[in-house]
Amino acid sequence: MAQTLGYVALVVRDYDEALVFFTHSLGFTVIEDTVAKDRLGNEKRWGLVSPPGSRGTSLLLARASTPEEASRIGNQTGGRVFLFLHTDDLWRDYREMLARGVKFREESRQEAYGTVAVFEDLYGNKWDLLELKNKN
Repeated sequence: MAQTLGYVALVVRDYDEALVFFTHSLGFTVIEDTVAKDRLGNEKRWGLVSPPGSRGTSLLLARASTPEEASRIGNQTGGRVFLFLHTDDLWRDYREMLARGVKFREESRQEAYGTVAVFEDLYGNKWDLLELKNKN
C-alpha cells in the first residue's frame, strides 16, 4: 500500500492576499487556482500552493466560510507551530524571506534534528523553517 498526504488546508481571510504572501514572500508556486462552490453553495477558489521544487504535500488555501472558521484564522493550532517548511539551506532561505518582509519570531537555533527558525505567515500562524541534519 502506498499513501501520501496530499493537501493541508490553511484557513485564510482572502484568497488574493494569501496567494500574494505565499508566492512573493515565501517564493511558493501556484499549482492550481480555479473557481468552485463551497459546501454552502457559495463561490470559492481551489487554491493550491507549494514550495519551489517540492514533490510532497501542497497547501490548500481555504477562505473562511463561517464565523467559526474565521475565528481560527492565524491560530489554527492554539499557538503551536503549525507547519514545517524543510529546506536544504536554512540561511539562504532565512535571508531571502527576511528581505521579503517575513517576520521571524526568534533567532535560529540548533536542535538535535537540525537548524530551525520560527516565522509567522501573514495571519500569524507559526511555521518552522527547518534544515534537517544529514542522516548518514
